[in-house]
Amino acid sequence: MCGIVGYFGKRPAQDFLLEGLKRLEYRGYDSAGVAVLQNKIANRKNKKDEILIRTVKSVGKVSELEKKLNGKIEGVIGIAHTRWATHGKPSEKNAHPHTDCGGRVAVVHNGIIENYRELKDVLEKRGHRFRSETDTEVIAHLLEVAMEKLPFEEAFVKTLKQLKGAYGIVAISAKDPGVMLAARLSSPLVLGIGSGEMFIASDVSAMMGDVKRVVYLDDGEITVIGNDGYVVKTFSHRKREKEELALERDKTVAEHRGYPHFMLKEIFEQPKSFADALRGRLLPDDGMARLGGLRTVAKRLRSIDRIIIVSCGTSYHSALTGEYMLEEYAGIPTEVEMASEFRYRKPLLDKKTAVIAISQSGETADTLAAIREAKEKGALTIGIVNVVGSTIARATDVGVYCHAGPEISVASTKAFTSQLAILSLLTLYLGRQRGLSLVMGQRIVRELARIPKHMERVLAQAKDIRKLAKKYAKQEHYLYLGRKYNFPSALEGALKIKEIAYVPAQGYPTGEMKHGPIALIDPSVVSVMVMPRDSVYEKNMSGMEEILARGGKVLAIATDGDAAIVRKATDVIFIPKTLEMLSPLLAVLPLQLFAYYVAVERGYDIDKPRNLAKSVTVE
Repeated sequence: MCGIVGYFGKRPAQDFLLEGLKRLEYRGYDSAGVAVLQNKIANRKNKKDEILIRTVKSVGKVSELEKKLNGKIEGVIGIAHTRWATHGKPSEKNAHPHTDCGGRVAVVHNGIIENYRELKDVLEKRGHRFRSETDTEVIAHLLEVAMEKLPFEEAFVKTLKQLKGAYGIVAISAKDPGVMLAARLSSPLVLGIGSGEMFIASDVSAMMGDVKRVVYLDDGEITVIGNDGYVVKTFSHRKREKEELALERDKTVAEHRGYPHFMLKEIFEQPKSFADALRGRLLPDDGMARLGGLRTVAKRLRSIDRIIIVSCGTSYHSALTGEYMLEEYAGIPTEVEMASEFRYRKPLLDKKTAVIAISQSGETADTLAAIREAKEKGALTIGIVNVVGSTIARATDVGVYCHAGPEISVASTKAFTSQLAILSLLTLYLGRQRGLSLVMGQRIVRELARIPKHMERVLAQAKDIRKLAKKYAKQEHYLYLGRKYNFPSALEGALKIKEIAYVPAQGYPTGEMKHGPIALIDPSVVSVMVMPRDSVYEKNMSGMEEILARGGKVLAIATDGDAAIVRKATDVIFIPKTLEMLSPLLAVLPLQLFAYYVAVERGYDIDKPRNLAKSVTVE
């Protein structure tokens, strides 16, 4: 949540700051602002230069800030921020960067300062004037106090030691204009290394195309950026040697490429992103998966007798599907936990438990906290993440990357199917170790290889799905229903239409209808039923009959050639036949498209839905 960018170099800082904010706008778009160090002739008689900080803020999207800037802000060192509000409503005064009383210090901050109220009370008693309702502003004032006696860097460390909570902070000072400081504690920051220039951001997406090497800061680390490059230190001033990683992403991935929205582009990228997740990992002759990221714990994995998967949002739904896979084909008892609740119930873990964390960004605060809890209790931790070098990727014992490529739209689509690809591979890997037959393993491999072509067939129906979305666009409530592997598909379909079309929708197992939800059924209600021809097909058919008998409408996701569905359901979208365990990979595509086109019909900002941000990096 929220996006931070900073630039220290020789070219106009504003150019990169605005471009970086645009690339990070999916992380927050309530308001935005920039602060740039610049020279000003303070005394015309002796022509003495004075360093000042110029700050410009606006409410709304980055385009509003760009209009307000109306040209260049001179200066080659600056910081900027796009906000997702936590403390204080979206407004210009609450937008970052925040400054001290004299405007000599500017800070941007992601995270939450839990003790800001008590700090603010102390500062106000000392005469400090606060302009905003945010927790962040206390950081600027604490720096102002500390810099009365200490140099900028020492004052920065002293300030950090007074803060409780989570933060990624970048600060500049007019008193020490040759330095930019940054620190991280439970909120991501990454340093970008250019040619004679340095960058910093909360996400590598901001720097794509501008840098070739990056350094990920870890918790409790500070970076000092200056004319000679950078140094990374601990809070106790001990230097840290950091690995510089290659950044090979092309900044064109953050372009629409002819699609009206990133979400639609990313939906249509799924045949490729799914194939990329499988590339080099399928062993057809052995009916096996090659997962190089797990090779160092292969022996330990054979002794694991229980798996717990922790995740949030869309990743939680992929985890629920993985639970069915792992239990049915690998024979391992598996539980799925909402990461936000995991550590609060004192989970029983030991060395024979594997805890799998699933996160697109690899920065999800709740999931990261769950992993730390698991490690403290001796469990093996495994990450399934999309972003290389992310915090969860580095915090887990081992992991597997999804290779879905950057996902810009706030509503996740291709990450879901890529996560299912990895869970399918993991099921193969563990299953073949534990008695899954060669014949069944080979069959799963063959069917996985066919999925990209099947996906293309589903996506080819986009125009027909758009017509259905137009038909149902004014619907004020939906039920999404499914059984077994496609109960999580129903949950994901309901989540998508809530996220981007703002339509109340509830996901249920079809069998639960008789236990309460069926009371909602009347001629005004549409039930979206995911019911391919699988082991629970007849059960789903009975559920559909119950809905139709009460005058409800049914939009069914069904297997190609199912004539019985055509005779019964109000409308039908067909998907190709595949293995039952893989059917969610196809069923979710029409659900994503349906939600997208309903949101289009309703006229909403699809890539930036209200109140949401891409990465939830605060608890």
